[in-house]
Amino acid sequence: MKFPTSLAFIISLVALLPTVHGAPGHIALADWSITGVPSTGLTDVTFPLTIVEADHISGYYFAQMFSFAGSTSRRGYIGLQPRPNQDGNPVLHATFSNFITGSTTDDPNCHDGADGGDGTSCFVEWNGVHGRRYDLEVKYAGLGTQRWVGTVIDTVTKARVHIGSYTLPADAAGIQGSELSFVEWYLWNVDPPPSTDRCAHLPYQKTIFGTPRTTHAGSVGALSVFYGVEDCVGMVALHSENVATGVETNSGFHGQAGFVELALVGNDNVSALGGSRYPSYVQVIN
Repeated sequence: MKFPTSLAFIISLVALLPTVHGAPGHIALADWSITGVPSTGLTDVTFPLTIVEADHISGYYFAQMFSFAGSTSRRGYIGLQPRPNQDGNPVLHATFSNFITGSTTDDPNCHDGADGGDGTSCFVEWNGVHGRRYDLEVKYAGLGTQRWVGTVIDTVTKARVHIGSYTLPADAAGIQGSELSFVEWYLWNVDPPPSTDRCAHLPYQKTIFGTPRTTHAGSVGALSVFYGVEDCVGMVALHSENVATGVETNSGFHGQAGFVELALVGNDNVSALGGSRYPSYVQVIN
């Protein structure tokens, strides 16, 4: 079941606030690459991702960056975020966005703008399963345009969940062969408390980022272990290692909620951010 709600839209905007560098919410980065990429770029990349353990609250963003050939500043994201349960069932939120001037969309899951600037943002929510691997697919739609589609593929049921689609300017080309993976507590990107106050309150998470792959013949993907970045380096029990299915990373502490300081639209939205469980960590500014 999908959940296109106004609250999901509000939280999705907050989730898109991070920048590539200098975002207080960034916890860890890794470097991914694919060999044998043609000068025109790839027409598809798939990023496996498993949220092994994370509280069913909003805040974490597990994502992959990718860049389009053609010029500079042509970056996009695709990723997953946990959400509070609905009707007793877990919910996952998938995002697919770009930050490219001239990007357009007619997709009902998408809207113009990203990070308060140019680009396109898309999202969808459904009853995702924690502990299950999902393949995040970024794919060129063909049809003689620069239309790109983001999809979540359930590796157990084989179901495909459409995140969204957008069309890039004509001078954009395919996906380049290297970028970054990241783990982020995005609520810290909005007026965060000092690191000495917030780092010890990072909720626990454990994820496995799989090696990226493409259908381009002869290309092989690689992914580094994660390394700490920003204010909480050395303060959030970050650990990362290679495992059989990719790179495992864990960070944070059980029973914490991220020390949230966030402006929301009304008190009714506090529970969606975990405020009913952790009221001391949420400040509501009407």
